[in-house]
Order: sequence, then structure tokens, then C-alpha cells
Amino acid sequence: MKNFTPPALAGRRAPNRWDFAAMLLVMGVLVAVIDVGRHTISTPLTAVQGTPIHLDPAYLPGYAVRSAARMFAALFCSLLFTFTFATLAAKSRRACLLLIPILDILQSVPILGFLSFTVLFFLSLFPGQVVGAEFASIFVIFTSQAWNMAFSFYQSLTTLPADLQEAARSFRLSPWQKFWRLDVPFAIPGLVWNTMLSMSGGWFFVVASEAVTVGNTTFALPGIGSYVATALEARDLKAIFYAILAMLVVILLYDQLIFRPLVAWSDKFRFETTASTSAPEPWMLKLLRRTRLFRSLGEAVGAVVSNIFRLRLGRSAMVQVDENRAPSKLLDGLWYAVIAALALYAAWQIVGFVSTTLHWRDFGTALLMGAYTMIRVIVLMAIAALVWVPVGVWIGLRPKVTRIAQPVAQFLAAFPANLLFPPVVVAIVYFHANASIWLSPLMLIGTQWYILFNVIAGSAAFPGDMKEAATNFRVRGLLWWRKVMVPGILPYFITGAITASGGAWNASIVAEVASWGKTDLVAQGLGAYIAKATAAGDTPRIVLGVAVMSGFVVIFNRLLWRPLYAYATRRTTLG
Repeated sequence: MKNFTPPALAGRRAPNRWDFAAMLLVMGVLVAVIDVGRHTISTPLTAVQGTPIHLDPAYLPGYAVRSAARMFAALFCSLLFTFTFATLAAKSRRACLLLIPILDILQSVPILGFLSFTVLFFLSLFPGQVVGAEFASIFVIFTSQAWNMAFSFYQSLTTLPADLQEAARSFRLSPWQKFWRLDVPFAIPGLVWNTMLSMSGGWFFVVASEAVTVGNTTFALPGIGSYVATALEARDLKAIFYAILAMLVVILLYDQLIFRPLVAWSDKFRFETTASTSAPEPWMLKLLRRTRLFRSLGEAVGAVVSNIFRLRLGRSAMVQVDENRAPSKLLDGLWYAVIAALALYAAWQIVGFVSTTLHWRDFGTALLMGAYTMIRVIVLMAIAALVWVPVGVWIGLRPKVTRIAQPVAQFLAAFPANLLFPPVVVAIVYFHANASIWLSPLMLIGTQWYILFNVIAGSAAFPGDMKEAATNFRVRGLLWWRKVMVPGILPYFITGAITASGGAWNASIVAEVASWGKTDLVAQGLGAYIAKATAAGDTPRIVLGVAVMSGFVVIFNRLLWRPLYAYATRRTTLG
């Protein structure tokens, strides 16, 4: 039978040399994923516990693949969490009253606080199998990624310009259509930058997620985190250097292959009414667009996804909703009563659990340690804001500088505090310095990048027509900061500050306890309190420390960041 396919169409579908280049990349990723799965699904946990972590750099490529696979698995779960949890909080006023405080608490709970409860849970789900330990590690990485992304998405949904929302109502979009055709596209620029930051946050806690010791349960999953923990214990500076080099290579790879194309793609979702300057396309995006087979597959998948997004799921917007209608006071009262009952029940359970072995003086000790950590958080937040807001604005307004700074910032944000322990511990011991003061800068490593990345995202998304108007009216200097740039980036900065504050409390678990060989330094603070309790398997003190830390974060956010966020949403939303 003859083939009646037109020659031109056949030529379009035939693979070209760019397809073969893309195929090599895809096959490399598939081989790596299959190799990770082969060593995960059916391997007994005793095999991992009995296999030492080798400091030979020849093992690092395999360890790097395993660590990267865990972080991308956690990132996928974080995206699902973001699109559900943050959307519900933004769309429902009553749900917001419950979900946002829960998010404040979750982002403040230290990694070791999650470890102490989740490791045994996942191991009991898969007894004797390494897949339980893998799920526990992925969950720990998830807790270092999800909260930042959820806050970013929530901020975007609550600052949607009024004219865009009016256009969605005029086109009678259903809730499903509005979510995928307005909400998600508007949030994409900020979400992409915060996704990069979340990947770096996973690296920051990679040691805690792969080398786990909770009471009598100990395991070290093959990965860069376990490699770093072993190198620190052996005081092997050469191995630490190899680990840093491996992290740099992995970060550069996924920056070039994934995040740089995503940043270029997200630029088309910027909200502005004038044409923006077109930035050069990343080489990966050029490669994919020059392929024939992969481009055809992408167009087919894109058409299917687009049709799904166009479905009129949910209540049809055939009638206009009176948004000024006063909410029901009865329903509000009932909802407040339910939230208060849940809070009282949780407090009663915590008090009942810890009171069996602890006394009021233990509660006073935890409060005092929390006050020490809070002072560190406030001082370091102020320093980070003063340094990184001007730097972030300068980078975000210059696309060429952004492309250069992007991988550098990702690497610095991913740099684990543990790798700075050797010089910090040696310096503190040599100069007989106060550990409670000079271990504090280690918390800044996990704090400053939340502010920098969000300010860069806000500056990059700043409308071009507003920049042109400021230039035409010759608005410069302090007036430009007060009237143009600060209002434009304020929602992004507050989002970064909220996540930075929670990140600083979270980083205290790593920064307030530093070890190098047999030398241990401990700073006075709640992070050290929880770390000590976790190492001893003292569950009541772990619960007490986490509860006190959550209380500090919620009160701090309620008194400072939430009022500022409400002001930014009310006064600086475009449209």
C-alpha cells in the first residue's frame, strides 16, 4: 500500500540532529532514574545500614544522582501541596483563618522536629525496607521546600489585579478555567524563582535528611548529605571540597537544563501593558524548539493539557456574584468556635503529653531559649533586609545580570551550613570567642536567600510601563525608592520576609550546634535545645521545644508580618 503522507508533513515529523541531541539528554535522565529505583524498591534496610559511605570521589556521581532524585521527588510533592493548600487559603476567607496559621507553624517546625515523628512512621509502613527510609528522607526535604512555594503562590493569588479579575468575570470563566488561565499564569514568575529557592533549601538540609539519627534508629542513605556527614566526622577537608564541587556541578546542570528555560518561559507571564525587551533564549530552550520529534510531541501534549484546562468544571460563572455582600456573622461565629476548639484540644494534648515527665521549670527554660533565638532572628533579618533588598532590586531590573546571578545565587543558597563548621569551630576555639554570638551568622546562610530571591522576582516582574513613567517624570533617588520600587516589590519582600523568618527558626537547629571532629560548640537557644533532645530521643522535650518555637513564630507573624501583608495587598495591588 502506498504512503499518501505529504512529503512536507513527513519531513516535519522526521527526527533531525537536534532530536538526537535531546534524546541523549532524555535517555541520560531515564537511566539515572531507573538506576535509583533499582536500588530503592526492593533493597532491605539492613543492606544500607551495613554499607559504609565511601569518601572516595569516584562514588560522588552516584551519590549526587540519588540526592537529586530525592529533591525532585520532594519538589513534585511540594507543587501539588502548593496548588491545593495555598489555593484554598487564598480563595476561602474562612479557610485562610485556619490554614495560614497552620502554614506559619509548619514552616517554623525544625527539620529534626519532623524527623523525630516521621522516620518511625515511614519505617513502620515499610518494615525492613529501604523505601521507608527513602520516603522519610523525601518528606524531610519536602518540609524544606513546600512552605516557601505555598506562601509565594498565596501572595500572587491575593494580589491579582482587579482589572484581570473583572476580565475573568466578563468572560464567565468557571473556577477551573480561571485557576489555570488567570491565577496560575499570574503567579508563575514568582513561583519559578521560589521553586529555585526551594531546591536550594533542599540542599541546605541535605545532611539532616540523609544521615538520620533519632534515638536508637540510625541510617545513612547513599547521597551527598551522608557523604558530607561522614567527611565532617572524619575531619576530611579534601572530601568536603569534593562534595562542594559535586553540588556545584549538579546545581549548574539543573539550572541549565530546567530552571534557566523556565525563567525565560515565565517572562511571557509578566503583567504589563507595554512590550518588554526580549532576552536571549537559553540554549536548552533553543534546542527543544529546533527539534522536530520532541516539538511535535510537546505540541500534542500541550493541546491535550490545554483542552483539560478549558473544561468548565465547577460552578459556571453565568451570574455576577455580589462581592461586597457582608459575610454571615452566624457562620463566622461557628467557624471561630471550631478553630478555638481545635486549638484548645491541641494545647490540651500537648500539655497532657509533656506534663507526665516535665515540670513548669522546663517550660520556663524552653521560653528562655526561645527568647535567645528570637533575638538572633530579629537581628539577622534586619541585616539580611538591609543588604539584599538593594542587591535584589539591582539584579532583578537587569536581565543580563539576572542570567549571571541566577546559578550563583542558587549555589550559595544551597550551601549547607555544616560545610562551614570547620573554619567556624576552629576560629571560635582559637580566639576563645562566645559561641552564642559567633555561631549566629550560620543562621543567616539559611535566611538571606528567601529575601533575595523574592526581591529579584518582584523586581523582574515590575511592569515596564511603570518603569518608563518613572524615567519620564525623572523620579530618582530616595523618592524613586519610596514611591516606585518599594511599593512595587513590597508584597514580594513581605512574602520573602515571612519565609525567611520561619527559615531562620528552622536553621537554628543546624546553626546553634556545630561539630568538627570531637569538638562540639553549642549556642544558647531553642534550636540547640531541640537538637539535644532529638539526639537523646527525649520526645517530651522535643514536643515542648517545637510547640514553643511554633508559638513564637505565630505570635511574631500575627503582630508584625500579617498586618504588613494586609497593607501591601490593600495599597500596592496593581489595577
